[in-house]
Amino acid sequence: MPKTSNSPQEKTPEPAIRAYLGGSFDPVHNGHLEVAMSVYQHLLPIATQLQRTLHVSLLPNARSPFKTQSTDPSHRLNMLKLATENTPIQINELELWQAPPVYTINSVRTLRQQYPNDSLIFIMGMDSAHSLDKWKDGLRLTDHVNLWVFNRQSSTDVSDGVGEKFSDSIISSKNHTVTVQDIATLQSQLPLSLQPHIIDSPIELLTPTIHHSTNSSSSNSTNPNNTDPTSTDLKNANQGRIYIDSRPITAVSSTQIREQLQRIDDQTNKMPVAERQIASIASINDIISNTESNPLAKWLNPAVYQYIIAHQLYSAAQFR
Repeated sequence: MPKTSNSPQEKTPEPAIRAYLGGSFDPVHNGHLEVAMSVYQHLLPIATQLQRTLHVSLLPNARSPFKTQSTDPSHRLNMLKLATENTPIQINELELWQAPPVYTINSVRTLRQQYPNDSLIFIMGMDSAHSLDKWKDGLRLTDHVNLWVFNRQSSTDVSDGVGEKFSDSIISSKNHTVTVQDIATLQSQLPLSLQPHIIDSPIELLTPTIHHSTNSSSSNSTNPNNTDPTSTDLKNANQGRIYIDSRPITAVSSTQIREQLQRIDDQTNKMPVAERQIASIASINDIISNTESNPLAKWLNPAVYQYIIAHQLYSAAQFR
């Protein structure tokens, strides 16, 4: 007889660990995977020790209302599938098919409702975390999830919780010694109300606590429209903490990648048909062999680049 949920011998599984990296992924590139894999590799031994399932997912968003052009969601999803093939990184389509604007606060509320007992972690750069007070209910993200904040320099990208949640980045491979002063400086960049929730280690994002935030009831009462039952006791064991990853990361703008793709397309379109085909193959070979002369080689998965060429994405003609 198969086991049922009422079987006294059945052990309740430990809550899962779920981390999300949001963005437009237009296109997805190696920087996104580098950050997601870093979180996965950091959490895997902890999850194994705690006997908990680990899920690290890319969370592609709907088109930002601040962008006049955006690649069709089906193309972005296909490129994500190619980029994450043979990796443990998953794809969550929660936001992808919604009509914009889609706000991060609504997404994390939905995730908390879906996984009320799991440890939920939202990944972002310090440039985004620094401006959370300008997002729609950005300071309330920690009512529903923990934050993993990467040390990234400020960018000119504008975000209010709609569109990119994490600017295109990659962890620096250079040796870098982080001082106590560096960490203090990073912590001071968070909005003041979030600074008390900073922790020292990512394991604290996962370990239950027996105390709750003294501000939880007052925080909840200030929002009479809050009907989310999971936020009755804020800053609980699965949410409300902020880990600042002090490892430096360098960044590349997805806009720069698209512009480079447009330049390549514009150049090849001026060639005769036969030469154009040879040039496209050469570019793919550059990426496969990681040729330094091709600036896209560092950032684009060869399968993703082939998909871009095959579907004529980011071509100069699109933007005329």
